[in-house]
This record gives sequence, structure tokens and C-alpha cells, in this order.
Amino acid sequence: MNYAVKNIYGKTNGKTVTVSVPGSKSITARAMLIAAICEGSSTLYGAQFSDDCETFLNCLSQLGIEYVREGTTLKIQGSGGKPPKKKAGLYVGSAGTAARFLPAFLAFCDGEYSLTCSKQMENRPIASLINSLKSVGAQFTFPEKENSYPFIIRGTQNANTDIEVDIGESSQFLSALLISAVCAKKPINIKVNGTHGRDYIDMTLNTMWSFGVNVEETEAGFTVEGAYSPKRYHIEPDVSAACYFYAMNKILGTDIQVNGIMPHSMQGDIKFINLLKNFDGGKVDMSSFSDQALTLAAIAPYFKNPTEIIGIAHIRKQECDRIRAIVENLTAMGVKCEERADGVKIYPSAPKPAHINTFGDHRVAMSFALTGLRADGIIIDNAEVCSKTFKDYFEVLGSVTEKLTV
Repeated sequence: MNYAVKNIYGKTNGKTVTVSVPGSKSITARAMLIAAICEGSSTLYGAQFSDDCETFLNCLSQLGIEYVREGTTLKIQGSGGKPPKKKAGLYVGSAGTAARFLPAFLAFCDGEYSLTCSKQMENRPIASLINSLKSVGAQFTFPEKENSYPFIIRGTQNANTDIEVDIGESSQFLSALLISAVCAKKPINIKVNGTHGRDYIDMTLNTMWSFGVNVEETEAGFTVEGAYSPKRYHIEPDVSAACYFYAMNKILGTDIQVNGIMPHSMQGDIKFINLLKNFDGGKVDMSSFSDQALTLAAIAPYFKNPTEIIGIAHIRKQECDRIRAIVENLTAMGVKCEERADGVKIYPSAPKPAHINTFGDHRVAMSFALTGLRADGIIIDNAEVCSKTFKDYFEVLGSVTEKLTV
């Protein structure tokens, strides 16, 4: 579907509007896998059920993990770290978390599993993780391209205790190993090469700690041992989703409040909300909260000063080349911008009518809808791609704009 964004700049009524967003996708994925590894039953409250999380949950079900879902509450019967099914075919779609976390889990399990994904996911980085899983003792068969999806993985019951991982392309590689290393039933030492920011790694460590595993940080990396304990666990609202509404406040002067967003959230994107408080253009390194680079770029034309975003070279290898998506869409709107290897510089401009090419990327669709709230004629092509992380985004956006203008 195409979504015509309504320009409401200067037409708002000054009312305070409260919005609810889904639970954190990143925390939901971590908690689902940890609950599946537990010995016993865990209950997750406030879980997200976007396309990505549905895909992850379906894969766990294909492995024989039983669950009961009621609304946003999810009860998972853990398997003690060993999937009930020793053979299965899993389709991870375009869900990056499932595509990285599940192979790590299966590497520590005695079974043979076939993993496939979408064409989009085939182009995203995975080789560094696969090399690490080979060093664990897992065996791989690649029917198409070496060290890439699709593949068959055969896990090991006697994992090597010393592993190296390069996280230069994604911190998910380390998070995947950290979460599932407990399945080895012995201490696992993980040496980390490269850097990719700490926020998502800290989120992983915090979630593991909540389920009873305290990871020791060493000079070289991390040592993991122990076992998860089942529990009742409350998932924070998704700060990434909340950011779009705080960005609306920034460019429209509105007062939209998002339920449950706490200033000390363990989600790294809370940095974006804090950045917006006094930001009116300037140079900003977004390497540690790069999911919001698109959001900032979409509202940058409305700042007083040019905005230069740096430190985001890695987002070229996400759902699409996000830097290229920023430049192409801003240019289509007549906004002056300059593409850099690791970012973009955007100049104050008055956006003109344009169709937004989403490139199949949920964040492109959601971010550039914000531009259209202050400019005429902005249409989001294939807006349904937002279902990857926020199924009802455009319904919520429409409801909010109506309340702000009635």
C-alpha cells in the first residue's frame, strides 16, 4: 500500500496525546530464546509480535519448543538447552536477530538443521558468526555460497571452550554466542575482536542476568557459565518505535507522550530521545544508536543548522543500504545532502512533494513519514513494510495526527 502523509504543521491544537508502542523487539527476541533454553516454564509480559518476532517464535516452535500466547503475554516451556526435535527446517525470513541467534543456539545442540532465509537476509553479514560457530565444533554444509545462508548446521555436544568472534559488522554475533554458550554446560571463553558499540551487548548481558546467568567480563572478552532459571519477565516498550513520536514533537512542537518509556532504559536508542532535547543541527556520531540515523535524517531538513551524521558505515549492510536510501529520498524531495562513506550531511531545506522509495526497509518507511508531517505531497510507497517491527505504525500515526488536529 501507499500512504499519503498528512501535513499538519501549524495546524495542531496543543493537546497532550498519549501513545502506546509494542514491546522491545530486541528484548523480546533475547527473552524468547533464553526462556526456550531454560529448564521450566517462563512467562514474558509485553512481548512484541511484529513479523520478526513472529518468525523467531515460529522457528522455536519448529524446534519443538512449546508456548502459549495470550495477547502480549507469552508463556514458553523451556527445553533445558536441547531442542526436542533433533532435525528441522527453519525459515528465518528477514529477521536478523533470528538469523544470527538461532544458528548459535543450534551449534551447541546435538542435531541437524536446515536454515533458509529471504533474499534480503542472504545479503546481510553472517560469515564472521559462522566462523565462530565452526570453532565451537559445529559443522556446516553450504548448498549455494560458502559461509552464507542457506546452510545445514550440525551441532556438537562437546563444544570447544575457547571461541573468537569478530563483531566489526554486527554486535549480534557476540550476543548470539553469549546467550547460547550456557548450553555447553561448562565455562566458555569468548575472545572479542573488532568493535560495534556496547548498547546491544549490555542489553544481552542484562537480560541474561535477569534469568540468573552473570557473565564475567575479562580483558579479552567474556566467560560464560551457569544455567538460566525460568521466571516472569516484563519487557520494556520499544524505544526505537517511541523515537518516531519524540521526533514528531521536535519538528511540530507537539506534546506526545509514549507510555512506559523510562529515562534509564537499557535500550541504546534512548540516546536519540536525549539528543533531540537541545539539537538543532550539528555533527553527531550515531554509531551506538544507528537505528535512528534514518529518523534524524528524515527531520534534519527542518533544523536551523546543517546536520552531519557520522559513524554509521555499517548500516549500508542492513535491510538495505540505508545511507544510499537517505540520500536518494532526500534528493527526490529536493533536499540538499552529501553522501559520505560512513554517513551523510544534510542541509536545511523545504522538502518538495515526492514518493518515498522504502527499499523494502521498515525504518525507511517509518522515518520519512515524519518528513511529510511538515511538507505537502509526501507519499510512502509500500508502507506495509513497517510490519517487520511495528505492524500498526501507520494506523497509530493516523490516530495521533487526528487527535492533534481535531
